Amino acid sequence: MENLEKLSQFPLGQPNNAYAQYFIGQSYLAVLSDKQVPVANVTFEAGCRNNWHIHEAEEGGGQILIVTAGRGWYQEWGKPARALKAGDVVNIPAGVKHWHGACKDEPFQHLAIEVPAKGGKNVWLEPVTDEQYNNL
Repeated sequence: MENLEKLSQFPLGQPNNAYAQYFIGQSYLAVLSDKQVPVANVTFEAGCRNNWHIHEAEEGGGQILIVTAGRGWYQEWGKPARALKAGDVVNIPAGVKHWHGACKDEPFQHLAIEVPAKGGKNVWLEPVTDEQYNNL
């Protein structure tokens, strides 16, 4: 586990098996709050990333990422990838195709905050290919 439990003050959580089909590599999920605004701590082992996905909503929606530890990537479809480090904040509007995950050689952790939405849902899409990822 690469000493992942000591990455930050937030709990590592359990292996993210419920969403494993949407990730390349191992991730962990700790739900911090399921009241008012859902907040989860997501930890990615080095090289782990999620698939392209969209947070759809009729109204409102989207996601906010607050990076708490490690180094990672965030990329919107058709745009260059953005390198992330602890303290960075990413605001992801509803309807934007994107992915996020760890660097090749370092784990990554962020808080995922779901923006309240009417008719909100995640739509999981294709994996980020090794070619796309290795070219970062």
